[in-house]
Amino acid sequence: MTSNHLSVQLYTVRELLADDLPGTLRRIAEIGFTQVEPFNFTGLPGLGEALKANGLTAPTTHMHFLGEDPRPVFEAARELGIETVIDPHTPAERWQSAESVAEIAAQLGDAAGIAAEYGLRVGYHNHAHELESVIDGVPALEFFASKLDDAVVLEVDTYWVAVGGQDPVALIKRLGDRVVALHVKDGPGTAETKDQVAVGSGSLPIRDIVEAAPNALRVIELDDSRGDRFQAVADSYAYLTAEGLA
Repeated sequence: MTSNHLSVQLYTVRELLADDLPGTLRRIAEIGFTQVEPFNFTGLPGLGEALKANGLTAPTTHMHFLGEDPRPVFEAARELGIETVIDPHTPAERWQSAESVAEIAAQLGDAAGIAAEYGLRVGYHNHAHELESVIDGVPALEFFASKLDDAVVLEVDTYWVAVGGQDPVALIKRLGDRVVALHVKDGPGTAETKDQVAVGSGSLPIRDIVEAAPNALRVIELDDSRGDRFQAVADSYAYLTAEGLA
């Protein structure tokens, strides 16, 4: 069984990738995935060949580009058939004032204009600090979204939203169609990444989260875990497909 709505963030299996990138992607394809989300993809030699050999595509990727010339990243992304380049992190200190947050939004808007020249779009992925900070009475991530150019999209990491003290379902609904991808992960909602578990095995309201953004790409990820992360990916895929959430 395959699904066009499911993907997996390859950071989850980073050690396996380092040891055997083609073999790891083959195992991911054997689970049923047709899509993956690379991280730092320009540092993964042989990625394009391995994707093609295993019938996989990478519609999204995580790659830092803010604050530098993004053209080399965008050129490399276009060559791999990537559609959306998502900056995965900016430091917490940049999320403490309206002026600084607006500056991040403006940088993404500028990058979006350049990305369009390559047939790409850009996005941003949150951690907890963008939710813990409050700007003008709302979480900084929400304030940030209000300042974004229409061309910029969001990938909401639903677990880090919960860690940041916000309700991921309500936030996704407020952000609306700008949310084109979700990081779907599970656990008790603590900052300890080893507490993360296979989707469906923790306490997050997975069905409500997915149904809050029905058209979004669902990207399975574990930052870490006390168990085998590859098995957790397989178990997450099985859960989401069995529950009709794929």
